[in-house]
Amino acid sequence: MDSVETTEKPHAVLVPFPAQGHVTPLMRLAKLLHAKRFHITLVNTEFNHKRLIRSKGPESVKGFDDFRFETIPDGMPPSDKDATQDVPQLCDSCPPVSCVISDGGMRFGIKAAEDLGIPEVQFWTASACSFIGYLHYRELIRRGIFPFKNDDYLTDGTLDKPVDWICGMSNVKFRDLPSFLRTTDPNDIMFDFMGEEAQSCLKASSIIFNAFDEFETEALEAIISKFNFPNIYTIGPLQLLARHIVSKSQVNSLNSSLWKPDSKVFEWLDQRAPNSIVYVNYGSVTTMTDHHFREFAWGLANSRQQFLWIVRPDVVQGGESAMMPEDFLEEIQDRGFLTSWCAQEKVLEHSAVGAFLTHCGWNSMMETICAGVPVICWPFFADQQTNCHYSCEKWEIGMEINHDVKRDEVAELIRKMIVGEEGEKMRFKAKEWKKKADEATEVGGSSYINFDKFINEALHYKG
Repeated sequence: MDSVETTEKPHAVLVPFPAQGHVTPLMRLAKLLHAKRFHITLVNTEFNHKRLIRSKGPESVKGFDDFRFETIPDGMPPSDKDATQDVPQLCDSCPPVSCVISDGGMRFGIKAAEDLGIPEVQFWTASACSFIGYLHYRELIRRGIFPFKNDDYLTDGTLDKPVDWICGMSNVKFRDLPSFLRTTDPNDIMFDFMGEEAQSCLKASSIIFNAFDEFETEALEAIISKFNFPNIYTIGPLQLLARHIVSKSQVNSLNSSLWKPDSKVFEWLDQRAPNSIVYVNYGSVTTMTDHHFREFAWGLANSRQQFLWIVRPDVVQGGESAMMPEDFLEEIQDRGFLTSWCAQEKVLEHSAVGAFLTHCGWNSMMETICAGVPVICWPFFADQQTNCHYSCEKWEIGMEINHDVKRDEVAELIRKMIVGEEGEKMRFKAKEWKKKADEATEVGGSSYINFDKFINEALHYKG
């Protein structure tokens, strides 16, 4: 399509997958495009639209005359719960628009844009390395590897076998591939959904990634070479890019958090020494058994280190509120601060934070890189196993906790990361990555240049 010749603002419609980890990067991209004189429509599900209002108030969704919030139904049962909806169920179930930017998990955006005859871009909100993994799902099926025949693969060493034939992912094992392949059911919703969504992305005119070239070089080069898809744009980390493009008033007036953050955490952090705190947050979807929750609690207590622990009301499986072990609060006294949510990006940037115990979701990974903070990894699902592997083996900023959490291991890894020599080395490495992320998003940096190219080439708008 030729460049749009018009004096009217181009109008970008952005459609995130209805979970916090997808809403956040789509909102960041929306603000960047708005700063480049685009009219924006951000389309949330009715459920998440209501959550935004409960979290930030009615003003949070008023936007501006040229930045609008719209809703679509999601086909789910009515609910006012402040928790992420069931992901497998979600997957099963104004001015003229000049382009559509849809989440990599919302492929209907491609068809809608084709019907309208306008540019359509897929925004893969996870890592490029996980995208490579998903692109090989059909090959895994063709080779007779997946789905697994029975549950023996969990204990017979299968997951520890190397996979040496996936272009763009070197030195990986089966356990390092995205977790949705770990199924014995050939009709598993997520197994089919994510594999097909990744393939559909290759039908779009372009794909954008919230990453920078040097961080995921191998995977990005493989997408171009093996899959013959040159139209990719690395424009991240988005939060750093925004500092050079988006006004401060706009950043403050538009927020994507579906939970209300606790501002008191900063009063507590301000009283702590540099690099003395381990920040613990499993993201917006991760759940665990009550047993694992208690192991984490006593691991944090037994480490004798200070910590900020985010405990969502729905973090324990079964819908029950997380119950702290007896004597736990007495044991930690002034060493720990517990709350249900916080402004994570700002927390990670605080000088007191020396490590991040995380589920390794991609937003969390980008935020910790932007802050120069190393990670203790407890991946839950999706791309998180892949991100964990890269954090520990490629980027050299992480240590992994066994999925079957034991309090002694938790305590040991926290001590290593906060007061040990290994942790100091990883903090140094994380600071190096932060510097490279800063350079990529500076005016004239690779991500800054790619963002302008993305607008000019993929959206066909000469801003």
